[in-house]
Amino acid sequence: MRDPILWAVGLSLLLLGLGSPAVAADGGMTLEQIAKTRTVTRAAIGPDGRHVAYVLSVPREIGKGDDGPAWAELHVASREGTSRGFVTGKVNVTGVDWLPDGRALAYLAKRQGDDTRTLYRIPVDGGESVAIAKLESDITAFSLSPDGRRVALLATEPESDELKALKKKGFSQKVHEEDWRPVQVWIAGIGEDAPEPRLLELEGSVQAVRWSPAGDRLALLVAPRQLTDDTLVFTRLRIVTPEGRELGRVENPGKIGGLSWSPDGANLAFISAQDEHDAQQGRLFVVGRDGGAWRDLLPDLPGHVVDVEWRDAGTVQFISWEGVQARLGEVGVDGGVQRTLLAAEGPVWSGFNRSNGGDIALVGSTPQHPSEAFLLPAGTAAPRKLTDSNPWLEDVRLARQEVIRYRARDGLEIEGLLVHPLERRDDARVPLIVVVHGGPESHYVNGWLTAYSQPLQHAAARGYALFLPNYRSSTGRGVEFSKKGFGRPGMEEFDDVVDGVDHLVGLGLVDRDRVGITGGSYGGYASAWGATYYSERFAASVMFVGISDQASLVTTGDIPWEQHLVHMGTWPWEDPELFRKTSPVTYARQSKTPTLILHGEADPRVPVMQSYMFYRHLKLAGQAPVRLVLYPGEGHGNARAASRYDYSLRLMRWMDHYLKGPGGEPPPYEVEYALPEAAGGK
Repeated sequence: MRDPILWAVGLSLLLLGLGSPAVAADGGMTLEQIAKTRTVTRAAIGPDGRHVAYVLSVPREIGKGDDGPAWAELHVASREGTSRGFVTGKVNVTGVDWLPDGRALAYLAKRQGDDTRTLYRIPVDGGESVAIAKLESDITAFSLSPDGRRVALLATEPESDELKALKKKGFSQKVHEEDWRPVQVWIAGIGEDAPEPRLLELEGSVQAVRWSPAGDRLALLVAPRQLTDDTLVFTRLRIVTPEGRELGRVENPGKIGGLSWSPDGANLAFISAQDEHDAQQGRLFVVGRDGGAWRDLLPDLPGHVVDVEWRDAGTVQFISWEGVQARLGEVGVDGGVQRTLLAAEGPVWSGFNRSNGGDIALVGSTPQHPSEAFLLPAGTAAPRKLTDSNPWLEDVRLARQEVIRYRARDGLEIEGLLVHPLERRDDARVPLIVVVHGGPESHYVNGWLTAYSQPLQHAAARGYALFLPNYRSSTGRGVEFSKKGFGRPGMEEFDDVVDGVDHLVGLGLVDRDRVGITGGSYGGYASAWGATYYSERFAASVMFVGISDQASLVTTGDIPWEQHLVHMGTWPWEDPELFRKTSPVTYARQSKTPTLILHGEADPRVPVMQSYMFYRHLKLAGQAPVRLVLYPGEGHGNARAASRYDYSLRLMRWMDHYLKGPGGEPPPYEVEYALPEAAGGK
């Protein structure tokens, strides 16, 4: 039962000292500002280099209109940076590309009157969008032929009329992992007299398609089945004619990423894992036009390649994430001399492409702004920012973000990021929130990191320090580093996290008794580990879509082979002790950390039962407050505006309550959203 005196004191503290969790310090970032932040997600430069088309992610306004994910708009910027909206409003544009003549753009969208996602063309110098290809199911991706007269389309095999009729009669049952439908390749003509799209008869389910420069072949990424495990670890590279006849194949060793044909069509560059136990694609491979053996162009790269394009027939350009920065470089097709075009400093690049004349469009972020479109004109050494998607950020005070390095207890150097409190009174120690990334095949970069699930700048404005460690097993430092947790999940990885906290305590910045931990997916696993195994180190934990029991994760989630090949190295029945000792539920009875658990009810990756189990273990242990919040319809991460905002509010309120006071019983389960009155709560 809540102590009324304690609660009254705590409420006074909140009203007088802490304020609403949605409010930041004077000039600092608010949760509402985080919720409205816009981001450039893709940039494509025209063949002549005159324009850069980009996709802008525009969040829906909280409490106004229908709830849902962010909209995706199509805009075009000139070389000078003047932008114009082409397809805006309540739209979801994807797959933007230029037609070869540079006079029009192609994009995917489901517009008013469309039954399925359709391929559109819109002139760059003025004119309306015109549908140029449509199928019975949503088109998910496309690749234009080099002459612009044909297009390869990807779409899931449509449901039969018989199945649709049965569903209308209530027969909506699902047969687990058997009633999947493959993603197919269709070849469609472009033009008024174009024939009906033609299906290629292929085995498997196609994940990506790239038309060769000569127009005589297609590079395909093909999974055996359209199941997550297959698409992650069993996707392989195939080369076929536009009629579907196989010309060659590449038995790439594990996970595979981006593809790019050389301008002469003689070679194909692709991003792949080093082997089947490599957790993340990040090696730069090149193979001949007919497949076969590949060459690793950067065998000793201390990072991970994330995008690739060709400068000319003999030179491959790439973006590699190295540590917490990104580098734009190039290397000869024979793996010879390597050159850096943009050093690993400044904006963190996530993607790029080239015009025919060598101009380069990039997408990148910095600690001062989310991802924007940049232009690196041919022959220059400094990129220029073309877009400013959040001009209001100029009036927001942002806390300092710093790269830190420290030694783990076994001597391994660990890198991470520290966001300082926006204001600190003299040398007073401050509360700390540790934010752990997922994966673990992922890492934090020194760019824009604030988001709904990690509201860093808002927390910093409220007096917190934020620590984001790139613990062992993270990407960005090469294959050897990313494999250091193989067969030993949690263990030394999360020791690295605690060692980082000790480092910050030792610097005199952090109050050891006021440390919270949060994260999603594998970061949720770390949060559960912090609340149990390392309970004495954390005063609060917020676990999001996290792992609590390793054995049941393997047998109920949708990535058992990925878990086996790149994480565990064994099965629960082969080494039950490993699965037991790496599961937070094993240590639940020693937990004294107040824990907030949040999960999407439709999560296939880490099924919601992981949170149910953790909640019940902690509840029965009865040592500390625990609360479970579920988001109906959300998957492995929240997509809708309302559930994102709710998450941000609950995260900050939990941390405020237990790291600043009053502590004790948890805050009320209801949340005050302060929605705009004009919306009428609708």
